[in-house]
Amino acid sequence: MFPRLNRRIVTLVAVLAPLAGLFIYVVLRSGPLAPIPVVLRDVESRSISPALFGIGTIEARYTYKIGPTIAGRVKSVIVQVGDLVEAGQLLGEMDIVDFDARIASLDASLKRSEASALAAEAQVQDATARSAYAEAQAARYEQLWEARATTEVSIEAKRQDVQVTRAVLAAARANLQAARQEQTRIAADRDGVIQQRSNLKFSAPVAGLVVLRDAEPGTTVVAGQAVVTIIDPASLWINARFDQRRSLGLRASLPARIALRSQAGPGLPGHVLRIEPLADSITEETLAKIVFDQRPDPLPPLGELAEVTVMLPGLPSANVVPEASLQRVDGRLGVWTIQKEELRFVPVQPGLTDLDGTVQILDGLKKGDRIVVYSERSLGAFSRIQAFERIPGVSP
Repeated sequence: MFPRLNRRIVTLVAVLAPLAGLFIYVVLRSGPLAPIPVVLRDVESRSISPALFGIGTIEARYTYKIGPTIAGRVKSVIVQVGDLVEAGQLLGEMDIVDFDARIASLDASLKRSEASALAAEAQVQDATARSAYAEAQAARYEQLWEARATTEVSIEAKRQDVQVTRAVLAAARANLQAARQEQTRIAADRDGVIQQRSNLKFSAPVAGLVVLRDAEPGTTVVAGQAVVTIIDPASLWINARFDQRRSLGLRASLPARIALRSQAGPGLPGHVLRIEPLADSITEETLAKIVFDQRPDPLPPLGELAEVTVMLPGLPSANVVPEASLQRVDGRLGVWTIQKEELRFVPVQPGLTDLDGTVQILDGLKKGDRIVVYSERSLGAFSRIQAFERIPGVSP
């Protein structure tokens, strides 16, 4: 019985051993313990021409919203969207309503106040003459009193006449001043109404392009509400956004290339006008204004997306690696290197990046170091790797 059992065990071992070996081979070659395909490169030392890429929208630096200074109803709008207008050109008009009647009423009030002022001037002249006569009589009676040729009652009466005429003269002068002030007030009211009537016709403050009719004839608008919106076509710029982590070196006057979504071709030349002092804390982007070196033709619509490439100054020769090799492990940014046939993660300090995806390494690597550029899966300190020239679907 035991020889038969031994034969069965031997037979079972003979069958299972190859299967176990095949299983181990498959696990080591294609299972989770299989080597991870990677692409290796050597660290180079050369200069790069960095650039920043951002996306923005077309905006107008100068926008003019034109409308009435008082509430009313729009009578006419004589320009259309897309029209080019000159400075001072009539754009539209509001209903006159009762302005002519108010001006006529103020004209009548002004004439009445002028007549009142003339009457007050005549009263002043009469009071002045009466006061002068009273003072002359009082002076004469003073002389007679000194000569004891009149009574004390008479001299007192003349002195009282002087005081009365002086009071009458002061009242007449006050009435004249009030009449003149009333005349000035009515004239100012009349000028204000005339100015308001002239403001019913609104015109272009500058030469520009009509981009919006905010109200149509028959619409009631309030004071300050826009009826027509005009922009200065020469003031177009791009409100561009750049990743804060890549915006090192961005400054005013740097050349840029602007690619409009509506226009094919290599793009239009421009430059950085300014860097905005406030960044977007939500998207972590730096804002900048990019202007065209020449006005584009045809003019792009406001709000159109534009791709902006800003060329930064060339950098001196330094160690560079493909940007794809940078990985973040345990919160540290670095690259996987091959040191003495072992895989090791090395933290690095990256610098600027060019448009080809080449980044400067300021610290952490030296020229000739072997690094992992691409890997089929995430790497670890104990990962087994196998080098390839290219990994389909992972490396370019």
